[in-house]
This record gives sequence, structure tokens and C-alpha cells, in this order.
Amino acid sequence: MAQRRPTLADVATEAGVSKAAVSRVINDAPGVSAQTREHVRRVITELGYRPDPVARALASGHGEVIELVIVDDASVFANSPYYGRITAGILQEIAGSNAQLRVHVVDELSTAALLNRIAASVSLGVLLVNVPLAPAAEFYRKCERVVTIGPTVPGLPFVGLENAEGAYAAVQHLHDTGRRRIAALHGPDGNSCAEGRRDGYRRAVRDLGLPDLSATGKFRREAGYELTHRLLAEEPEIDAIFAGCDLLATGAMQALGNTGRRIPDDVAVVGFDDSVIAQCANPPLSSVHQPVEQMAAAATRALVNRQIAPHWRCVFPAKLQVRQSTDEPARSGLSGPFR
Repeated sequence: MAQRRPTLADVATEAGVSKAAVSRVINDAPGVSAQTREHVRRVITELGYRPDPVARALASGHGEVIELVIVDDASVFANSPYYGRITAGILQEIAGSNAQLRVHVVDELSTAALLNRIAASVSLGVLLVNVPLAPAAEFYRKCERVVTIGPTVPGLPFVGLENAEGAYAAVQHLHDTGRRRIAALHGPDGNSCAEGRRDGYRRAVRDLGLPDLSATGKFRREAGYELTHRLLAEEPEIDAIFAGCDLLATGAMQALGNTGRRIPDDVAVVGFDDSVIAQCANPPLSSVHQPVEQMAAAATRALVNRQIAPHWRCVFPAKLQVRQSTDEPARSGLSGPFR
């Protein structure tokens, strides 16, 4: 971590003047001699002091800003319930205050440049979503007012979910309903949420003595569709699928329908997120509940109240919501092409 950021009081002490005098210099206000003004500016440069945007906003009556940085395609942002829920959680938390939300949706190649610009003018703080490890680590060295969704850089404050436990519960539920060839559609490598869910699945199938039937792709409906077709070609006797998010699960359900498999009679399906997609699927999708709005609100509240510090974390429990996509026990001894 970088050294503590110099404060206005540090400048005043080093320059041998009052804090009021330093404030007048920063704001080009009258009441300070030219000689003192030049001296204070020299000290500001030597210390590397940057005025606190939050303090200035409060003094001027203007609103502070929460920066939300999402690394993904703009088209995915527009169609994903997950990002909408994050945005809703932030807005609910800052409602009625002077705070504002500024949203940045950027591709991975442009992430570092965007974060460099934000670091120079951080107000209330920054919430990072899907930001790769390297730019997240570099940004944290420059700015401590930051929280990520899911753990990334060691020490960087984060809000997270018991992803592994949620995945384990999903596989256990499928096993309890008689499923014995439980495949998994995992999210992308390098994504901490996807990795936690992958770990939970692998631990569950190992403890239950089941084979590991896995495929990995992006958190996309299209990926769920393609990966499910691939798994079915390799393992036609799959009788359940655990998907790392609801979008993957809906793609899997489409692929199952295209191959004549009934849900849940032939193949049960469990998603992850418990978004509106799960409730509207046909049949309604069992899914591990992720309280996205509450998670985003908790991160925002910590930033607004200046509660974050290195290694700060807020982890929510994950609970399986059972619906019709899994509520029929697998029936042993059935004849048919998929048994």
C-alpha cells in the first residue's frame, strides 16, 4: 500500500500557516499574501497533496459521487439482471442524499486507462465489478476508497457471497432428489465468484462420490446453450445440471429442450443468482439466491460512511431457492434414450 495521503492539515503544518490559509490558496480566495501563497503552493507540490473532492463537494453544497466500474460488453450490461440489481442497490442506498452515481461500462483493454482517470478525482469512492486482478491491484495502490464485488486483490475491501457453500447446497439438493450424473457449467476462469462456485461443486461431487462433469465459459446464455450441447454429446446420461449463473442455466434449458429432454423428469437444472430470470423460466428455475441489491447497498454504505479499511469484508449467506426445475425426484429404472 502507498503511504498515507497528505491532508490539508499536513500542508498547513509543513508550511507553518493555518489550515484556513491553505484553503484560501487552494480556492484562489483573497486574504493571503503573494509570498505566502507561493510558499504554500510549493509545499503542496512537495507533499503531493491533492484536495479532497468529498470535502470540497460538502463545502460547496454539490453532491458527492459513487463511481461504478463494470468490465463487460455494453450489450451484456444492458440485458443482464445482475448489473441492474447492482445499480438498484446503490441507488436505494444514496436515495435522499446529495450523492450521485456515475456508471462506467468498459472492455478489459480499456480498464487501466479508465481507472487511472478515476483515481485522480475520486469522490465518495469506487465500486469495482469484474475488474481483472492487475488493474484492480494498481488502482488500489492509488486509491483506498474502493470496494469490489467478490474478493480480488489481497487486502482490497470486498462484498461477497458464500459462493462455494451455495454451489455445494445445489449439488447436495440434486443428489437428494436421486440425481447421480450431475454436470456443471462454470463461469470464466479468473472470476472469483465463478471460482468459488466451481470449488463448491467439486467439493460436493467428491464428497458424494460422483463424477466431475464440467465445462467452462462466460456468464452468457449462449455459453450455457453451447456447453450443454457439448456435455450431452460426451455424456448423454447426464441427469442434472448445476449452472454458475441463471443466464447459463437458461441456455442449458434451451439446449435440453432442443434435444428432447424434459425438465425436471429427464434432467434437473439449478441456476445461481435467483434473478427474475429464474422466476420467469419455464419451468421456474431452482436457483441459489444472491442478495445482489443488499450487497451493492452494503458496499455503498461502507464507502459513504468511510467504514472501509484494508481487509474489510462483508460476506452474505447463500440459500437455495427450490422451484419446479428440480422438484421431481429422478426416477430410477426408467427406460429411454437418456437413461
